[in-house]
Amino acid sequence: MKIVALDGYAANPGDLSWDELKALGECVIYDRTAPEEVLERAADAEVVLTNKVVITAEMMAALPQLKYIGVMATGYNIVDIDAARERGIIVTNIPSYSTDSVAQMVFAHILNIAQQVQHHSEAVHQGRWTSSKDFCFWDTPLIELRGKKIGIVGLGHTGYTTARIAIGFGMEVYAYTSKSSFQLPPEIKKMELDQLFSECDIISLHCLLTDKTRELVNAARLKQMKPTAILINTGRGQLVNEQDLADALNNGQIYAAGLDVLSQEPPKADNPLLTARNCYITPHIAWASAAARERLMGILLDNLKGYMEGKVINNVAK
Repeated sequence: MKIVALDGYAANPGDLSWDELKALGECVIYDRTAPEEVLERAADAEVVLTNKVVITAEMMAALPQLKYIGVMATGYNIVDIDAARERGIIVTNIPSYSTDSVAQMVFAHILNIAQQVQHHSEAVHQGRWTSSKDFCFWDTPLIELRGKKIGIVGLGHTGYTTARIAIGFGMEVYAYTSKSSFQLPPEIKKMELDQLFSECDIISLHCLLTDKTRELVNAARLKQMKPTAILINTGRGQLVNEQDLADALNNGQIYAAGLDVLSQEPPKADNPLLTARNCYITPHIAWASAAARERLMGILLDNLKGYMEGKVINNVAK
């Protein structure tokens, strides 16, 4: 069995081992693959592994040996699932491997904004504490989370884990979710989207990217939010209209945003959020803790072994 990993560097930049994967067949691992290189590199491969490299219907048609596409992530919109289904190609993903790490990043952003950790640390290194007349200083609002309302859009694994952390901080937790109120613990209250955006102090996005949720956060939605509100997005960049968010931040319509994802990654230099007021951006690393990537690699192997044994798991192209 020939296995080709098209972009293995993100999941394993060298701190993990590919040995177990290599033991399963003839295995070639590329750090990165450009779209025009896919057909040459995947030629004669039965198994193709991809993280962000797009696999189109046309590519599948040109790869007659291809029987299995392993997406090295939870989201699988990079693969034409309908085309795979028509051709009988199995497509697997890696569910729930990064739940704890992503929820942790949500609160890394929230706490950085609430306490202005980055700002005050930089000020100390610039000598402002050394020259201070008092034993302490701060020049931004410092926000206590207890009693604040957090609205979680999408209550899957990551949304629910984020909610549990928020409960630990003493926050009031509300969720926009397809689950009924009877399915929720008493600490989490169901709330409609308009009310969630208008009443909550912090909004955290955890919903899937669909035609319905694309640019869910736009100018109209941002106008519903409090001027003191904070938006957190660790889901998909396309959930947010970036120009509308930049305008809302620059105009003081909302207080701040913490983002781990953008609509294009890496972003173009003219992305309006790169210069927006009170906009804190990390480079899509919420998923990338060593523990999460170890889980990813383990599930990747389990998926592939299941396929080899005729017991397919995590098949999203059923």
